[in-house]
Amino acid sequence: MARRPLPRILSSGSASITRSREIARTAADNATDVLHPLITIVRGLRLLAAAGRQKWAATPKDRRGPTLFLAAACVLVVALIPYGPLLAVITVMSAAAWKGRDRTPVKTGPDEAESARLQALYEALVPYFSTADDPSPLFSHGGDWDKGFSSHTFDADGRLTSLQVNYPAFFTDSEPASRSRIEQLLQAKSGRGREYHFAWDEESNHLVMTVLDALPVSIAAQRFVTAPGETVLGFTDADSVRRTVPVRDGDATRDAPPVVWRTGARSTEPHLLVVGQPGSGTTTLMRSIALQALQNGDVIVVEGSGTGEYGSLAGRTGVLAVECGLAGALATLEWAAHETERRLIAANRARQAGHPAPEDTKRPLWILLDRPSVLGHLAAADGRPDPQELLQVPLRHGRAAGVTVVMADQFDCVESLTETVRTHTRARAVLGPASREQIEAVLGAEPHTTPTPDVPPGRGYARLGTGPVLRLQVPATPDPYDDATSEAHRQAVLDLLPDRQSAADDGPATAPVPVAVETAVAGPAARDPLIGAPAIAEG
Repeated sequence: MARRPLPRILSSGSASITRSREIARTAADNATDVLHPLITIVRGLRLLAAAGRQKWAATPKDRRGPTLFLAAACVLVVALIPYGPLLAVITVMSAAAWKGRDRTPVKTGPDEAESARLQALYEALVPYFSTADDPSPLFSHGGDWDKGFSSHTFDADGRLTSLQVNYPAFFTDSEPASRSRIEQLLQAKSGRGREYHFAWDEESNHLVMTVLDALPVSIAAQRFVTAPGETVLGFTDADSVRRTVPVRDGDATRDAPPVVWRTGARSTEPHLLVVGQPGSGTTTLMRSIALQALQNGDVIVVEGSGTGEYGSLAGRTGVLAVECGLAGALATLEWAAHETERRLIAANRARQAGHPAPEDTKRPLWILLDRPSVLGHLAAADGRPDPQELLQVPLRHGRAAGVTVVMADQFDCVESLTETVRTHTRARAVLGPASREQIEAVLGAEPHTTPTPDVPPGRGYARLGTGPVLRLQVPATPDPYDDATSEAHRQAVLDLLPDRQSAADDGPATAPVPVAVETAVAGPAARDPLIGAPAIAEG
């Protein structure tokens, strides 16, 4: 059977419809151009009328009568003056034209460049969030990025500042390795050199990436508003802690979120370990802790590097010793171990007798060791015991005796730390540039942010016990005797230093008298080699 041709009206109907649409669209555009002034005036009159209704609704009822009388009087005056109605109409039309003018349209979506960036990021995530047997994939090559990204924000330079990713339920978001791959990819595609925070919501299969602002470095050493037994290690993000303290930031005073480390008899993290690279600010943190500890405690400083970073503390009230040499460090740490035992014995005696603990056992004692690994190498070469071995008693029993140990060392010497130090320093801090693996090795958990290669001194991470990993910026506490220190920071540190001891009080006799282990066991009195005073016999 031969095919019959379609009727003419059916074969040419689509072309006619297309031409009709083009004619109608052109006519509408021309009419809009011609009637644009009228449309603007009508829009303005509508807005003026709406504003008048709102003003009338906000007018109290007892004032509406006088308002109507005043309006009627104005209309009568305008109607009676020459050319009054014409001027009134011109004024109203001008106000309506100004009110109804076209304004800059509000941006409601990404532009072409931002859409291209989102599409590229979407395509890069396809190999991680897609499988061949997925019937309805969220991520697929050539797909629409709207399905994978529910919200996004760009800065003025066109770079991402926040992004919410919707990933499929089969993705292994509970495995750290899988998370790390996604975080590294998002960081690389969104721009390096910035610090990103990643919040994983396993229940809803959402990942929120946020660009974090840099922590301020303008906060200097000062008296912080803290309770006894609290030490401010530095400052962190506002949404990471529930507390703020007033601080002086330059010439202004503001509230800043601190990282507060609590010590004392009820502390679960009585000792601190700080690790960093050279020039990362570990000594700055140690100096800041020493200045805060001297408010109501005694401090012993052992410096292994021997650079004299703690020379400003020597001879100050409350500073029992500042040692840089091996012999002095060993003698000081041995005395600290005996002092810890003396406090334990005295407190135990008072407790058994039903009396409060003696006052000389309540004053906190701080042992600050900077670079103990250097002293360990010197001790091994000289055939002497490692200084870390003398810390076993303060580390194990320091919480009950009011003794706190703070150690600082570098990454290349972490392996030389003894097992006792690793076990009892539950408060940790990492300063300076470090990889995620290095941070995890020290803190025991990976940070939820991406470390940047270039950071100012004192910038890093802190973790107190089993708590979360927090970003940290140590307050500027430089050596006041350093010529490179600014005058403002030098004066801030000098104002916090205690007064120097008088000549009559100088010397090791100001330290408490310790109890030696040998004396406690043997019974007869002996003289302590460090203090030079008779030790109290236990018996």
